[in-house]
Amino acid sequence: MCNSRALVLLALFLQSLVALVSAQGSNATAQWQTLSGDAPLVIAHGGFSGLFPDSSYAAYSLALITSLPNVQLWCDVQLTKDEAGICFRDLRLDNSSSITNQFEKGQKEYPVNGVRTKGWFAVDYTLKQLADVVVTQGVYSRTNKFDGNLYSFLTIDDVATQFKPPGLWLNVQHDIFYNQHNLSMRNFIISASRRVVISYISSPEVGFLRSIKGRISPKTKLVFRFLTQDEIEPSTNQTYGSLLKNLTFIKTFASGILVPKFYIWPEVNLYLEPQTSLVSDAHKEKLEVFASEFMNDYPLSYNYSYDPIAEYLNFIETGGFSVDGVLSDFPITPSEAIDCFAHLGKNARGQAKPLVISQYGASGDYPSCTNLAYENAIADGVDVIDCPVQMSKDGTPFCFSSINLIDSTTVAQSPFSSRTRSIPQIKAGTGIFTFSLTWDEIQTLTPSISSPFSDFTLFRNPRNKNSGKFLTLSEFLNMTKNVSSLSVLISIEHAGYLAEEQNLGVTDAVLSALSKASFAEQKVFIQSSNSSVLAKFQGKENYKLVYRIEEKISDIDASSLDDIKKFASSVVVNKDSVFPETELFLTGTTNVVKKLQSSNLSVYVETFNNEFVSQPWDFFSDATVEINSYVMGANIDGVITPFPKTAARYKKNQCLGRGSKIPAYMSPVQPDSLIQLITTPYLPPAEAPNPVLTEQDVTEPPLPSVSSTPPASSPGGSAAAPPPKSPNAQPKVAASSFLLTMATLLAALSLF
Repeated sequence: MCNSRALVLLALFLQSLVALVSAQGSNATAQWQTLSGDAPLVIAHGGFSGLFPDSSYAAYSLALITSLPNVQLWCDVQLTKDEAGICFRDLRLDNSSSITNQFEKGQKEYPVNGVRTKGWFAVDYTLKQLADVVVTQGVYSRTNKFDGNLYSFLTIDDVATQFKPPGLWLNVQHDIFYNQHNLSMRNFIISASRRVVISYISSPEVGFLRSIKGRISPKTKLVFRFLTQDEIEPSTNQTYGSLLKNLTFIKTFASGILVPKFYIWPEVNLYLEPQTSLVSDAHKEKLEVFASEFMNDYPLSYNYSYDPIAEYLNFIETGGFSVDGVLSDFPITPSEAIDCFAHLGKNARGQAKPLVISQYGASGDYPSCTNLAYENAIADGVDVIDCPVQMSKDGTPFCFSSINLIDSTTVAQSPFSSRTRSIPQIKAGTGIFTFSLTWDEIQTLTPSISSPFSDFTLFRNPRNKNSGKFLTLSEFLNMTKNVSSLSVLISIEHAGYLAEEQNLGVTDAVLSALSKASFAEQKVFIQSSNSSVLAKFQGKENYKLVYRIEEKISDIDASSLDDIKKFASSVVVNKDSVFPETELFLTGTTNVVKKLQSSNLSVYVETFNNEFVSQPWDFFSDATVEINSYVMGANIDGVITPFPKTAARYKKNQCLGRGSKIPAYMSPVQPDSLIQLITTPYLPPAEAPNPVLTEQDVTEPPLPSVSSTPPASSPGGSAAAPPPKSPNAQPKVAASSFLLTMATLLAALSLF
């Protein structure tokens, strides 16, 4: 039985979205290349199973609220001993339920399609016996925090009567297995079709579909489900690959086919191969085509840059065809793709305000700060393109993501590996720093793409991991200054150390390069976490000065606000300073954005990565949902991202032009709503709030002057660490706990 508290909280969670349901649309005015000409269907696989346990009350409820109005609720039908039909993804109950706790000795071994299979099976229990068994999260990489809500099994009749879905899709995967146990799936489905409205019935067994054809309502469509091409279809003894070549035969008993997405867009090493002709071939036979295996939290083809909406668009529009529906664990995402981002056109106008600011160019697809990263960021539609300025040993300013060359080059494997140094006031550990090599030496280095989530085997574009070349600041300015719609952001860090210890004047070098480039001053942002750096640019030109607060903060006191206003017009803050989180659950909203904007300071937020492991569960492993929640929910002024294409497309989102009729799948998430659905034993531990930014954190000493005689230094050796300074002072050591937190969470999930 479901936890009553969970149901009440779930109702409250959904209530904030209910008012928007009637406003949902389906981009109906556009011409679709589906068989019917209508928009593709969204089929919610076990409901919203990407977050809640598959086929649970919560999963079906959330799917209805966050999807297109004609969403189909998918139910994998399993039969109990007393011929009740329950919705459960797997033939074996032990993978995603608590049955092993209730029936410790219930394991059996049965042949399933000729393979001896051990587990707990529904055929051994009556529905009454299963009353105390609850469904749980069966995908270990997904959160198990909702397992304590005691969601019970739902029957087909439960789903039909409790949710009254716009469409019910039943999938029958193992008719032959049930026949072997003297249970007739055929009779059950025929009987169920007389009690409830069934829109679609799918099965990978030809014999089953042929046995029910003509015996159910003509309004119910039969769909043949293809498994992998080398598997054997049991009733014909042919491979699914062979059956794919005979669509005329499929048409004799089905009106559509359901295929893994790789049947349409094959992949090799996570790169797309040329598309097949399957969709057009099937449409010629008047067969609808539905594609499956869509999951936001599974590595996508590198062609999609970890952006699930880009994948859906490739199946419904940009590939030159449209499937008739998609089967997804995250139905909010195809709903967005179909209604908000399909048919935008090249000249679509922006509907959202935020500036799209690159992080090292399009560094999600190319090595940071290379010509390719910058060229692609511009092509992707970035508004502000960034150059973090570093200094070479001979005083050449150039664009590079870090003062440590190890971060984005192969310098550690180069002849310069002996120049490793330890400089605690810059970073913990050792590094090979930009000021240890001349510009000519740096130009010989091979770029290396950054993959910040490689610990989760999520890598960025391996084919181009060493592509491109580095640019001097002057080359960067010349590349960008003639793009009329583009602004540039020059980021300066470690200026104090460079001046005092290396006799390198980075601020003077930047001013000189900007003067020589004759760059339009209204298009230049100067950014630093050191207020003294920004003070050097005050009064010289009409540059826009941006103060970067690196630390996660919970608030800003009045004195620090007053100080920031004296030297900056914009502020960069961390995402956690807007929506704090604990173990990847949002815990609320701070007043940081409101306070900064009330002082006429624009707020830019970093960093919006596309990789799903970077996003709290509240954003459904969907980068667009995350961006939308910060823009529409927190009213930020800009997003900083290594994937500018995703953010630039978001600005053209046609759903945002509907005023009060914005659909639920494009409404911002409510921070702390999900964590309220977690029962006490599963709650993550409370964490201390982030600190408040104070005047002491903002105030910095003046930058030291650069002497005419360079100080003596050697490529090797260590530098002594100075006493620690305030959080934003130079020098400092940057630290991040995100990967540690995520690794800890996944390690915990793996125990279940």
